[in-house]
Amino acid sequence: MAATEITGLIAYSLVRFLQIYFVLLIIRILLSWFPNVDWSSMPFSILSQLTDPYLNIFRSIIPPLGGIDFSSILAIVLLQFLQQALEGFVRVPIL
Repeated sequence: MAATEITGLIAYSLVRFLQIYFVLLIIRILLSWFPNVDWSSMPFSILSQLTDPYLNIFRSIIPPLGGIDFSSILAIVLLQFLQQALEGFVRVPIL
């Protein structure tokens, strides 16, 4: 396998991972609008464990303003930027 094939495979895998993670983030953000969601029960606890470390990075930078958490917007924008940058290495159809 040539080095360019390996690089393409790695980029392809990362793009797929980012696409799946993007969907998980969207689900997490949408569920946060419902106050009755118990984040300590399954399957919500798994979703929280997967997405909160990434979201907490942005929550420490941008605190909630007027009870609205704008940090998730920045998290999604950065994730999409990384995905677009990686797609420059390999042509991957967007889900």
